[in-house]
Amino acid sequence: MNQIHRHRDRVAKAVTLAVFGLMGQCMDSALAAFNIPTDAPRSPLFGATAFSQKLLQFEEFGTRPMPTSEASPDTLMPAPVKTAGDPKGCTTTPSGAALDTFLAKSLYPMPAEFSDYGNHANPWDAQVKDCLPGVVNTVMDARPPGEWFGHQRWDEFKPEIFFQSAMSGSRGNGGLRDQWQRHHYNAGEFGPGGLYYNTVYSFNDPKLNHAFDGTTKGIGIRIHPSMPEQDPKSVWTFDGTLPPKLLMARYGETILFRHHNALPISDAANNGFGIHTITTHEHNGHNPGESDGFLHAYSYPGQYYDYRWPMILAGHDSINTAATDPRAGAPDGNGGITNIPGDPGEVMSSHWFHDHMEDHTAQNVYKGNAAMMNYYSSVDRGREPKSTNEALDGGGKPGYRCHYAKPTDPNNINLCLPSGSNLDWGNRDYDMNLVVADKAWSANGQLFFNPFNTDGFLGDQMTVNWQYKPFVDVRARRYRFRILNGSVSRYVKIALVDSAGKRVPFHMIANDGNIMQHAIPFPNSQSQDLPTQAIAERYDIVVDFKNYVGKKLYFVNLMEHTSGIRPNGEIPLADVLSGKYRADGLNGDPVVGKFMEFRVHALPSGQADYSMKPADYEPGKLKMVPLPKFTTTELNSAKHRSFEFGKSGGGTDGKPWTIKVDRDTPVSADSHLVSAAPQMGGVEIWHLINGSGGGWSHPAHIHFEEGRILYRDGKKPPLWEQYARKDVYRIGSEVNSSRQIDVAIRVRDFIGTYVEHCHNTQHEDNAMLLRWDSQRKGDLKLSSQNLLAIPTPMMDWNGAWYEDTYTLPSYLNGDTQAAQGFIVPTLP
Repeated sequence: MNQIHRHRDRVAKAVTLAVFGLMGQCMDSALAAFNIPTDAPRSPLFGATAFSQKLLQFEEFGTRPMPTSEASPDTLMPAPVKTAGDPKGCTTTPSGAALDTFLAKSLYPMPAEFSDYGNHANPWDAQVKDCLPGVVNTVMDARPPGEWFGHQRWDEFKPEIFFQSAMSGSRGNGGLRDQWQRHHYNAGEFGPGGLYYNTVYSFNDPKLNHAFDGTTKGIGIRIHPSMPEQDPKSVWTFDGTLPPKLLMARYGETILFRHHNALPISDAANNGFGIHTITTHEHNGHNPGESDGFLHAYSYPGQYYDYRWPMILAGHDSINTAATDPRAGAPDGNGGITNIPGDPGEVMSSHWFHDHMEDHTAQNVYKGNAAMMNYYSSVDRGREPKSTNEALDGGGKPGYRCHYAKPTDPNNINLCLPSGSNLDWGNRDYDMNLVVADKAWSANGQLFFNPFNTDGFLGDQMTVNWQYKPFVDVRARRYRFRILNGSVSRYVKIALVDSAGKRVPFHMIANDGNIMQHAIPFPNSQSQDLPTQAIAERYDIVVDFKNYVGKKLYFVNLMEHTSGIRPNGEIPLADVLSGKYRADGLNGDPVVGKFMEFRVHALPSGQADYSMKPADYEPGKLKMVPLPKFTTTELNSAKHRSFEFGKSGGGTDGKPWTIKVDRDTPVSADSHLVSAAPQMGGVEIWHLINGSGGGWSHPAHIHFEEGRILYRDGKKPPLWEQYARKDVYRIGSEVNSSRQIDVAIRVRDFIGTYVEHCHNTQHEDNAMLLRWDSQRKGDLKLSSQNLLAIPTPMMDWNGAWYEDTYTLPSYLNGDTQAAQGFIVPTLP
């Protein structure tokens, strides 16, 4: 850890102890069997009761066509407000109204292949220098300068659309993005009379109910209406607002995301946790390294960073290069398909993007720096048919033809997953994003986090979309739920039950960001409920509510923790529902139990459900998205690498966690060190090992490329992994996990600097992270004769520079011993 980070931690610890008075409380809490919330007293509810607030639906960022010319030079992010208590504006953020006005404008300066570094001063230059006298030079564009962090293949993938947002402190929603919602609050369930036209039902003041018809204007950041509003120093979100944000993206349409940093200039203005420098990782986008959110390429307050996401399929340069396969395509906006190159087996669906700041990822993400992202393709269009005939013939529009209606016809490729039919693509009437995350708050209701427990942080209250135990209205038909575990250290295991406690059947159709080859029914012979879901894993499920009109159903968490070390195990459903298991924080984990309620309403007269029936796609039946192929020859000749996650010694600067690479070197997070350098196009087998024994659990995440699980502890993986690609891999002793996972992976299309880490982000922030580089001979950024590591970007308030990078001895050849005796499995 460098000097600036040491200073930050000292400041953060002092503020935390001062604000929350935790010295004595930590000592008392350590004696409890259930250290939940981590090292802190229970979170007060302020009279809030379960299932008494309506779920917030995600608010779309909305995208706009790229401008042909830049905005006026005076289009600059507004400065932090100055107050009587802070006449310099060192601890504040811009006013909400000024920020909305700015975000509604176009881009200045225009994005380009290379950073605008040094051409424009930070728009907050005067205030920065006033607050921080040691700063002598500032820049507006935070992206490191020159070719190393230039946008790769810029002319080939120039941005076609853009959106911009500012990370800022909690404030009321001004309705800025109402104009950019695809449904425009006039179609389907988001239109008048629909279930979601009213965005917030007010129980405290019924007169306000219609104030939220067709708008998010007026929504504040409260975990429940009975609880205090969150302070701008407690919660930091995109725009500084709720509802949580969603990006709707089509394949083949390159996106420019300008992320402005509108956080306080003072790093102590954080209510005890979180850092004001940020970097954004699109998890797990197939993006070039300079736009992956590298932990040491971040922005300071007042700056922006341009992320360019090409929205291509993996295998763009090697498979289906003529773009003749309609399964590799995207909605064209008029019922047709725009074909694109790439592997149709690499189609992705449910993503998210979040902060990846060095040493502070857990704090910043927990504080609100996270959004979801839905990918739309020709097979996952987000549009279902309006009739049986349209399912078959598409009403004359090829993109509307449903695969289930005539699976032998190569033109019928739209899976017609539950969504809606009013829009050409991206309907969300029956396709819902859910972020499940445990939280905690202090006696005054402000969000609380303990950054100093390196085992892992647990909250004592479950939230969905930032809300304490909400309810949601649904129709008696099929729904798709995109469920993200957005916690810091908590694993969950979710059951779905009716009011009598009987399990409700459903199908899993996507695992992490990827639609599976087959839909897996639950319950099944291997699991009664959803499998264990670790931090950052996404499970897409389809639930049919048709037989539950007028009834209430519930999501129930069955996974117990006593601390952030690892989950203890699954609690029997009957014990949870009967009250035999006492989830009171003293005798049991307070987050075990019901956490979301579904209220089922009849379909409107004349409306029917023509979405796909996932039972038709179970193993042995129709296929949804065929898995990408690894040939036996490729796997037999693959390069092997081993990564052992644990407390294996060799940590730096007192950090406890390491990853031992290729049986030899314990690596603690160091952005200068390249631990592996896969060569583009080649197949590799990565062995992910829990070196902590049964005492710890680690969800290992590999950036940039998905992999296929070959073995779990030498055995075939369960059904929901046999037919899936993954980017998060659970290693541990908990149910549905294993000590070792063997993964086949292929790196393609872009070079750059990426990372692999534990997604228990308290472990990640305490050195359980390593850097790996995608490399290719002959690339413009590499010598034609040798493979050179990309220099490491470094930065402070005065600007950015590069330092030398070094490599492990095995970074090219990997673990040569691991290949010996490895038996390649037969893959489905």
